[in-house]
Formats: sequence, structure tokens, C-alpha cells
Amino acid sequence: MSELKQVVGAAVVDSLAAPTKLLAARRTAPEQYAGMWEFPGGKVEPGETCEEGLHRELDEELGIRVRLGAEVRGPGAQGWPLNAKAAMRVWLAEVTEGTPAPLEDHDELRWVALDPEKLNAMAWIPADLPIVGAMLETVRSS
Repeated sequence: MSELKQVVGAAVVDSLAAPTKLLAARRTAPEQYAGMWEFPGGKVEPGETCEEGLHRELDEELGIRVRLGAEVRGPGAQGWPLNAKAAMRVWLAEVTEGTPAPLEDHDELRWVALDPEKLNAMAWIPADLPIVGAMLETVRSS
């Protein structure tokens, strides 16, 4: 089996020490995912570590710098399966610089209470939905 394309994402929370809210990002494209919520992030470029790629993506997409916390461990070595060709590693993150804004790929950002009922009521991209539950477990154990 060949290696999957590596994607990275951030579960941006209001505080790594005592998180109460998650920053969700609403996609504008591709058409089948437009209007659905996701963890911001993107593809890791050649020569980048996953962490470097995540910092770059968050700067490009949201205009923020972050401090990374615990990884939301996925079922595979490359994280969470997105499709047959890609997998995503996700980290908890806290904004250290800037104010999140939908600069690229998103039309809305929303701070949502870390409440399973509220989070599960949102229209998440299907591949991100299992990550929501794992993220809540990671927050509880951090």
C-alpha cells in the first residue's frame, strides 16, 4: 500500500489549559463540501514536517499563529482517513497571535461550545465527524 497524501488540521480551542470552545471553519469548496464545517488546515508540502505545515496553513487560511497542544490521535500512522488517497493528523491548538478570519477556503468561522450535542448538531464534513468525538476525548484527558 502506498503512502497517503498527508493533510494536517487544527482543533483550535480558546485555551489549551482549560478549553471551553472550538473554532469551526465553514468550507466554500469543493461543491460537495461547501457550507459544511471542518477543522482548518491543509496539505503538508514537500520538505515540511506536519507541524510546520499546520503552522503555515493556519497563517494562510486564518491569519493566526498558534501553540500546538496534544495530538488528536487517529486510527492510522498518518492519522484520520479522509478518503482513499489522504489522511489527516489533527492537533489541539491555541491562538497566540492574530484574530482568526476566513481568509482562504472558508466563508465563516464560529466558536462553538465544547458540548457533544452542539458539535454533533453541526453539518461536519463526513471525514471530520469522527475526529470531533476524538477531539472531545483528547480535551477531557489533557
